Amino acid sequence: MAYIEMKNSYKRYHTGDTEIVANRDVNFEIEKGELVIVLGSSGAGKSTVLNILGGMDTNDEGQVWIDGTNISNFTSHQRTNYRRDDVGFVFQFYNLVSNLTAKENVELASEIVADALDPEQVLKDVGLGHRLNNFPAQLSGGEQQRVSIARAVAKNPKILLCDEPTGALDYQTGKQVLKILQDMSRKKGATVIIVTHNASLAPIADRVIQMHDASVKSVVLNPQPQDIDDLEY
Repeated sequence: MAYIEMKNSYKRYHTGDTEIVANRDVNFEIEKGELVIVLGSSGAGKSTVLNILGGMDTNDEGQVWIDGTNISNFTSHQRTNYRRDDVGFVFQFYNLVSNLTAKENVELASEIVADALDPEQVLKDVGLGHRLNNFPAQLSGGEQQRVSIARAVAKNPKILLCDEPTGALDYQTGKQVLKILQDMSRKKGATVIIVTHNASLAPIADRVIQMHDASVKSVVLNPQPQDIDDLEY
């Protein structure tokens, strides 16, 4: 069995008499330690997949296996524990606590799990060892995003889920952030899943899951992922 498997997964939303199918018979596998890009335009269903993998939402049909456990059977309480212990989230907007320093923002996450990494070391790993005591307002957008990555990584999660993590960043800063995520996979063995609409990022991934109209249209394995330093997009 693969490390992550989504099998025949459906997600429907209802507004009045209208049914919206956000995910339709979604199937894919992801191996441990891969960097995966879930690619598709707005409305393709990719964020719904991310929310289900992260335990922030539940599917209506199908199975979602994470490291041998079917999380689609979880109770609300089990999902809360799963989100806390096993998943790190990185969003397009950084969601930092404005009156806490960079180090304190990372400590927030590390304090809620048993085998957390050292906040100072994680911030040094993302190039912010000199910014430990700065508040978010004193940091650039790229630095704030790196703090949010450090906060996610400090939990030592099984899976790192990233929703358009470079969407609010300029080109060069975006490459720096992607480099950190690629290194998390290659050097730390983390399973990193990036949701994006930017097809030019596909060459850096071990696996590209293309979504369209709520379904998976293709899964492409990349035997030789490109180093982010060499990518032009």
